[in-house]
Amino acid sequence: MKYFFLLLATFFISSCNQKQQNIEKPNILFIMSDDHAYQAISAYDDRLIQTPNIDRIAKEGMLFNNASVTNSICAPSRAVILTGKHSHLNGKIDNHAKFDDTQITFPQLFQDAGYQTAMFGKLHFGNNPKGVDDFLILPGQGSYINPKFIGPKGDTIITGYVTDVITDVTLDWLDKKRDKEKPFMMMYLHKAPHRAWWPSPEKFAEFYEKEFPEPASLFDDYSNRGTAAKTAEMNILTHMQYMHDSKVRPETMKEMGKVEPEIVYVRGDGTLMRPTAQGFYGPFGRANEEQKKKYDVTLDKISKDFKENWPTMNDKEKMQWKFQRYMQDYLATISSVDDNVGRVLDYLEETGLDENTIVVYTSDQGFYLGEHGWFDKRFIYDESFKTPLMIKWPNKIMPGTTSEEMVQNLDYAQTFLEAAMIDAPDDMQGESLIPLLTGDSDSWTREAVYYHYYEYPSVHMAKRHYGIVNKEFKLAHFYYDVDEWELYDRLNDPNEMNNVYNDPKYKEVVESLTQDLNDMRVKYKDSEELDKKFIYKNK
Repeated sequence: MKYFFLLLATFFISSCNQKQQNIEKPNILFIMSDDHAYQAISAYDDRLIQTPNIDRIAKEGMLFNNASVTNSICAPSRAVILTGKHSHLNGKIDNHAKFDDTQITFPQLFQDAGYQTAMFGKLHFGNNPKGVDDFLILPGQGSYINPKFIGPKGDTIITGYVTDVITDVTLDWLDKKRDKEKPFMMMYLHKAPHRAWWPSPEKFAEFYEKEFPEPASLFDDYSNRGTAAKTAEMNILTHMQYMHDSKVRPETMKEMGKVEPEIVYVRGDGTLMRPTAQGFYGPFGRANEEQKKKYDVTLDKISKDFKENWPTMNDKEKMQWKFQRYMQDYLATISSVDDNVGRVLDYLEETGLDENTIVVYTSDQGFYLGEHGWFDKRFIYDESFKTPLMIKWPNKIMPGTTSEEMVQNLDYAQTFLEAAMIDAPDDMQGESLIPLLTGDSDSWTREAVYYHYYEYPSVHMAKRHYGIVNKEFKLAHFYYDVDEWELYDRLNDPNEMNNVYNDPKYKEVVESLTQDLNDMRVKYKDSEELDKKFIYKNK
């Protein structure tokens, strides 16, 4: 009997200790949008839009000014985040390559450690995410209007606007479905502001009336750049589609006849394509009659403006018109994201969950908002290479702090694991951000990051390249069908307008960075052999 009571006491103490340990472990809320440029967050730059709710995370935590990605394209970025490994090791080099699903992802490690895990929103690849107890994910790119979701109980279509819907199911899980005795790790993943940009009807009408400042490099002629910049197909004037992107009705386009410039683009298989009305009716066709009536008012205004004014515009005016239409829709979708992030932050505060929850806001990469005349991403140039990142963690991160250190999406997995006191696998390649978050910056030793982009030839035709970036310089090697090097002085040429690779004044910088880049490729197990292998696989 004495032995029985001893066992019972031991079990009770062990259970209490385990419960206390779970309470002490932080919850993690990982918020990620798709293609959200740092320039479109007012914590970074308030000239385009105010994002007061996203800014709350920065004000209550740390804002990273040199956060970047390893490969600026959607699905590969997400694979890097999940695995903590560069694209050449996780296999997801581009949007078409298969993800090696035998690899361990960080949600699996959280699940194994006793965390409750959930994922809602856009994953982009795979229909059955690993390591999550509950999920509703958009198939592929997903839809803005009345989106379809894949869940553990099958497919479902939810009426509404996608950003609102993703937030509704997120809040429902937090409030009603989670086990409140366990810490949670939730991935709250927005589709917005991914192309093609369909705002909610209310934001659509509101932002159509706004005018936005043009970037200084909107009319860049790439005269001091390499072949890659000159041949990319992401120019707002010549590659952004009228019906798909600007929301001009197909009937208006047909009535007007030939419209200049004609928009032709390259598909992933290398064939030329001309846009069709499907680019308009695919998204808009999902709306019900009540929703269509709300959209029609603004759609009619756009088509009337286009029909009456486009034929008399010169190329500069056409570029400016398309830039404004781009900004109106893109920023309108972000406004909805900000509203909904606010809903979730409010819930955390109202329930007291905020006191022990790490909240992260980021994007899967950056995006061009007219800089160099472009939209989209892909390049190592700052607007696509850099990504917004802000993290708050009460009593751990000093509110209102900033970091200039070179950090990457490669680092998220190890950061979350260390925060949760879970051992990270030895083959993860990132570095935990915990020293930076907790004020121990002396323990941070990284001075540069590695980048490698693969998806070429393909849509937007951004050439394959890899490179090294530190706070002062950026060195990139474009390979495959060209062999060109580019060097940018990040401090003296922040807009990256002048390639100084062949400038004698930078000879020592080139030599030093080239050696550092070679060393970094060895460190991360990348090589010319792998470059050739991935080129061959894509043919």
